[in-house]
Amino acid sequence: MKKDFHFITFKHDVTSITLPEKFTFPFYYEPHPLSKIAATELQNYLETQTDWEHNFGLKAGQKGLVIGKMFGVLVVQNKQGELGYLAAFSGKLADSNEHQHFVPPVFDMLKQDGFFKKEEKILNEYNRKIEALENDTDFLEAKKEWVALQATAEKDKQEKKDASKQNKLLRDALRLKSEKEAVFEAYKALQKQLSQQSREESIQLKMMNQYWKATLDAAQKNVAVFQSKIDALKEERKQKSARLQQKLFHQYAFLNQQGIPKSLGAIFEENPPASAGECAAPKLLQYAFANQLKPIALAEFWWGQSPKSEVRKHGQFYPACTGKCKPILAHMLEGIVMDDNPLEVNPALGKDITIVYEDDYLAVINKPAEFLSVPGKTITDSVYDRVRIRYPEATGPLIVHRLDMSTSGLLLVAKSSAIYLQLQSQFIKRTIKKRYVALLDGKVTQSSGIIELPLRVDLDNRPNQLVCYTYGKPAVTKWEVIEHRGNQTLVYFYPITGRTHQLRVHAAHPEGLNAPIVGDDLYGTKANRLHLHAEQLSFFHPILKEEMVLQVEELFE
Repeated sequence: MKKDFHFITFKHDVTSITLPEKFTFPFYYEPHPLSKIAATELQNYLETQTDWEHNFGLKAGQKGLVIGKMFGVLVVQNKQGELGYLAAFSGKLADSNEHQHFVPPVFDMLKQDGFFKKEEKILNEYNRKIEALENDTDFLEAKKEWVALQATAEKDKQEKKDASKQNKLLRDALRLKSEKEAVFEAYKALQKQLSQQSREESIQLKMMNQYWKATLDAAQKNVAVFQSKIDALKEERKQKSARLQQKLFHQYAFLNQQGIPKSLGAIFEENPPASAGECAAPKLLQYAFANQLKPIALAEFWWGQSPKSEVRKHGQFYPACTGKCKPILAHMLEGIVMDDNPLEVNPALGKDITIVYEDDYLAVINKPAEFLSVPGKTITDSVYDRVRIRYPEATGPLIVHRLDMSTSGLLLVAKSSAIYLQLQSQFIKRTIKKRYVALLDGKVTQSSGIIELPLRVDLDNRPNQLVCYTYGKPAVTKWEVIEHRGNQTLVYFYPITGRTHQLRVHAAHPEGLNAPIVGDDLYGTKANRLHLHAEQLSFFHPILKEEMVLQVEELFE
């Protein structure tokens, strides 16, 4: 039997480890012990291999562009019942799609004998032809001559117009003078002479315009001869590129456990995002299904420096991305029993909100961690639902502002639409002050500061946020250290703006504090909870006309 070099046998003894009953839910998971061992073995290979060279940004002075990578391991069982794992990387590694230790891509666009490379050569030939025409000496000279003639024509026409205008002023002055001083016969003769001059001047202007139009049209035709060829080539290239893209979408197909293929085009309704299908998870499952290997458990981890826009920690596990992988994996994992999706489990079960302050007009509640502020897509139980039941006579939206589901702390509730609008106005004007306390996974050396990192949503991986100086919205956070606890730091956060995940990203990002909040399952490491608490809230009471300062401490002991 031919040896499968992509099926990697565990170096560690895993015989005592119980297999999971269900496959990993890829978008939110705690890695199974087998996945952790497989990941550790793959990481050992990455640290010691000499098969290829890639700059992950982990070695000082290494040449090449620094590019961190997502790697994946898939624990599998073969037909003989043997346990092993597959390894994959996202995108390209060391400028190649294929390396011996890793499963191949679902579709290798870099294969020299593949249709994509052949079609790419044709497109490149179009590019060369277009470039040659655009740089043709005769074409450049024709464009130069046309531009120069346009400038000369405009100058000539303007000079003639100015002279004509000046001549008209002179004729008007002569008419006026003749009308006052000359006898009638002399006046009539002068008028006739001046009218004749005006008509001749008009004819000259008309002839001049006709001359320049003919001259410029002739010059433009010389340019158009080349431009029409260039435009025709560009249109042909566009059509061939579109056909190639559609062919790629339809031949780039993914298998499920029944061996049923589904194309990239069909999965994304002919409009897939860039690089869809090149992530580690689809590669791993594709190889498993194509080679009759049973998937047991999946895990993906980041290796190397974090991209400047994202928060990625070296060696840390991450879920599959939602934008590119979720539609693909929906097909590939069809019929496979998976772990429950925690996002469909009500996190508020068994938890109560507590009232910190209440009067006839508003209330301030202390929201527990893992509790929605407002109803979600699949879970309706939330602070909004609870206060709606508590205050059945209340009008308006009730919830004046929100906290992330994982964040605990103070929330302001309005009991009427009028109070809601007045409190909302304070948020808009940023007169309401909030103070958060957070425990960070890392030692922050400075005592205080301000973080300004603009944020926008990661379109390929919602709800994660990216630091983006081009399209991001301004996000500003003041902070100060309360105390150090070994390699952890307790801090106060004072958000100036209120962007989604602002404090979490500003804490975790290398250009922020470079210390994720303990328990941050998106930008850090999962723990018993997210150690972020909105502990103090100050606002102006619209009816009592006094400043309210409310506080519920949480020091994460």
